[in-house]
Amino acid sequence: MELKRLGDYVKVKTGKLDANASSENGKYPFFTCSVNNLWIDKFAYDCECVLIAGNGDLNVKYYEGKFNAYQRTYIVESIDKTVLDVRFLYYFMNKYIDVLRSNSIGGVIKYIKLGDLTDAHIPLPLLETQKKIVRVLDKAQGLIDARKEQIRLMDELIQSVFYEMFGDPALNPKGWDIKKLGDVLGKQPQNGMYKPQSDYVTNGTGTPILRIDAFYNGKIENWSFKRLNCDEEEVEKYGLEVDDIVINRVNSIEYLGKCAHIDKLFEPTVYESNMMRFSVDKKIINPFYLSRLLSHQYIYNQILVSAKKAVNQASINQQDVKSFDIVIPDIDLQNLFATKVNEIEKQKCNFIESSKYIEKNYHSIMSLAFKGELF
Repeated sequence: MELKRLGDYVKVKTGKLDANASSENGKYPFFTCSVNNLWIDKFAYDCECVLIAGNGDLNVKYYEGKFNAYQRTYIVESIDKTVLDVRFLYYFMNKYIDVLRSNSIGGVIKYIKLGDLTDAHIPLPLLETQKKIVRVLDKAQGLIDARKEQIRLMDELIQSVFYEMFGDPALNPKGWDIKKLGDVLGKQPQNGMYKPQSDYVTNGTGTPILRIDAFYNGKIENWSFKRLNCDEEEVEKYGLEVDDIVINRVNSIEYLGKCAHIDKLFEPTVYESNMMRFSVDKKIINPFYLSRLLSHQYIYNQILVSAKKAVNQASINQQDVKSFDIVIPDIDLQNLFATKVNEIEKQKCNFIESSKYIEKNYHSIMSLAFKGELF
């Protein structure tokens, strides 16, 4: 299929506003570089378009209607919709964004230039074929979205079970005991290991290292760890054990205190320096229950009080963690909670695996579509 220069078929502009221009109760979507849009009181654009984050997440969105946009958000419209369908453009950019990510400029916050968009080469089949491709990809995207919603509802169910069994920890309506975390520890908090990038390996050898991007909602969700060269003493000192708790101690404020319960290990694994690990007396507190409690706003509010804040990051120390006020229900009830949630997590894992399969098929269909091989 012949490829066309995208800039000849689209008009591109950028938003004009700062990210802080949003309004919590605004009437119109306000698109920034975040995956999720904010809201704003006034609109500046009313069109069907593709929105591309110029930095940060470098994500792609489709929207039709009134909206406003952040100054680093690209607004891409089709010059002639009888030649280039906007939904077709959206799916093309969803695939092309991977190229933009790999070519993006910058360090911590990457960004893309206007030429990265206009110089892209897009296949342009007949409009009827574009719409056929869009219908197929819309159905595939609908399946992905439905599976994500099921996974989200499973997380909501876990939260509901927590509240039903224990109540809101900030209010403690059931009158459970409250102790300092330091009073129920087994293994004392210990900061993780620092290693330079030169010690990381990519050939499948070395020791896995746990990083905070591997866990969510109190548990490990991605076991594809990076690996690095460690000697036996380092593995002995920083090796994780089943039922350890790890907690993020240095990061941007929104990720501070992110934690996980180590419920299993497949091989000796260490953890990185921006987190600490500890264990608890399991006669008093179930580590699975504790990981969920530590992920609650109740604990995050305590973190906000004790955190040491700098320009781009914040931190908590071992004493801060030991001073957390921990709500301690009856241990049998904690254990029952862990059993119930493990059953829910098993079903959630099935949904996640199914979602991966659906997404793999989606990307295969997309590749065929933009090679001209789908129809």
